[in-house]
Amino acid sequence: MRLRTIASGLLLLPALASAAAPVIDVYKTASCGCCEEWTKHLKENGFSVKAHNVDNTAGYRQKFGIPEQYGSCHTATVAGYAIEGHVPASDIKLLLASRAKARGLAVPGMPAGSPGMEGGHSEPYDVLLVQADGRTSVYQHHSAAPQSKR
Repeated sequence: MRLRTIASGLLLLPALASAAAPVIDVYKTASCGCCEEWTKHLKENGFSVKAHNVDNTAGYRQKFGIPEQYGSCHTATVAGYAIEGHVPASDIKLLLASRAKARGLAVPGMPAGSPGMEGGHSEPYDVLLVQADGRTSVYQHHSAAPQSKR
């Protein structure tokens, strides 16, 4: 009987693990390949992703309080925070752990080498912390990845 109870408990572990994963809602256009790559990055880093294909992400950016000048190709929400653009999963986790009083994080534009924008070259970029009043400060700086030699 005890072995059966242990076996039943082991069967529940995957369900409990996925229930603990932070859920992130991503608003993106259906045809955007880099958005798909970013959601893949999130999943690989422990997030449960709910992707929503929308006609226009600007309305969601406005709804979640991210100023237009910090816009990118997708907008997301997680635990009450807005996430704009190609923000690394590690920075989102840091934000969630710190419980910072802020609107969220943004990576304006689509910097080469950021999650979902990997490819031929990379460039340094900043992840911005967006305050409730729309002001920003640098939350994390990411250097360009070294180029591979061919």
